[in-house]
Amino acid sequence: MKKLRQTILIILPCILLTLPAQSGLINPPSQSWFPKAPALPMPHGQTIEVSNVQELIEALEQVRPGGTILLADGHYMLPHFIEIKTDNVSLRGASGHRRSVVIDGARSRDGELVWITGCSGVTIADLTIQNIKWNGFKINSQTGVHNLTIYNCIIHNIWQRGVKGVKVPEMNRETIRPKNCRIQYCLFYNDRPKRFSDDETDTAQTFNGNYIGGIDVMYAKGWTISDNVFIGINGRTREARGAVFLWHDAQDCIVERNIIIDCDAGICLGNPHRPKDIRDHCVMCIARNNFITRATEGGIVTVYTKDCKVLNNTIHEPDSRLGRLIRLVFDNDGLFIANNLLSGPKIRNESDSKIKFLNNLAKDLTAVFADPSQGNLHLTARAVEAVNKAKPLPDVSNDIDNESRGAKPDIGADELIN
Repeated sequence: MKKLRQTILIILPCILLTLPAQSGLINPPSQSWFPKAPALPMPHGQTIEVSNVQELIEALEQVRPGGTILLADGHYMLPHFIEIKTDNVSLRGASGHRRSVVIDGARSRDGELVWITGCSGVTIADLTIQNIKWNGFKINSQTGVHNLTIYNCIIHNIWQRGVKGVKVPEMNRETIRPKNCRIQYCLFYNDRPKRFSDDETDTAQTFNGNYIGGIDVMYAKGWTISDNVFIGINGRTREARGAVFLWHDAQDCIVERNIIIDCDAGICLGNPHRPKDIRDHCVMCIARNNFITRATEGGIVTVYTKDCKVLNNTIHEPDSRLGRLIRLVFDNDGLFIANNLLSGPKIRNESDSKIKFLNNLAKDLTAVFADPSQGNLHLTARAVEAVNKAKPLPDVSNDIDNESRGAKPDIGADELIN
């Protein structure tokens, strides 16, 4: 029997529009087929339990390397940003229910919520951050931040970047650049498009209310961005930055098994702006097994890349106004585009580089998906042009649900299991 997949929409994005922007109630969009995070092991070593903002601020100063701060369920209205700067520290919701621990910046005097500075091995898990005009999780990459894990968190109403990794100075860059970080099982969503009033720096003279995205990291090396959901990351005029945006010499990063719904831009490997000290924005990065629905500015875009791969993604936008389900711009030497399922226009190649294309399928495939209106691009038995038609690739052994591909894989991110 074929694997049964049911789509149950618990909270629609349109319902979220009625919620106050500073509400303590967290009712995030959820569907039965969204990725679910396995519970983390119980903490070891020093444990500090906190239940209010002052205790949280004090705990971040007192915690020793290897310690864990456990936040009781509650709403933590921050007066200013908080900072983690100790190695191997964990900041976790005690109950494991991420919507029950809310770190809120609506009354903060600062434009950022959580800083990670000069440390390695930090884990942030099982909590929500919301309501800040600039950056939610701010990685101060110029100080040397490595092995950071952001796990099973909700990132809500952040009006520049949910996760931001800043520029790294050229001196000692290879040592300092953020290495081996992981963002997994997180939900990024906004209640509505950005407004001028959300961020006084994003004006008609600067970015016209479109300076907003999900994850934006420079100089990343060895990162994994997987099993996340991005919903409604929109600029004022629907020209926002990527839900995932890697640039400035990002190396050996994997973007996989993510679900991107109604965001202006999906996965951006690189940027048309290239500073003088940058030759390639992304080197040996892979985007695979992702679902992307209605990313009007571009589903997957590669710009100034080298030896990158775009494999087995499913992108649905048959009425795309720009025809950018996959878009290739400027230099993309060694790029490999294979087994992608494009429900809409074919690949838009604006690059003069030598690019290898293999077995991509592009046509209106609305009828073959489980529920494309809600972003559920799992295949049904009607997907005869995709099932068993992919070329086996060593880089793609599993699908978006982490299920084995088998000897005759399917085109796109999903494997229809018999």
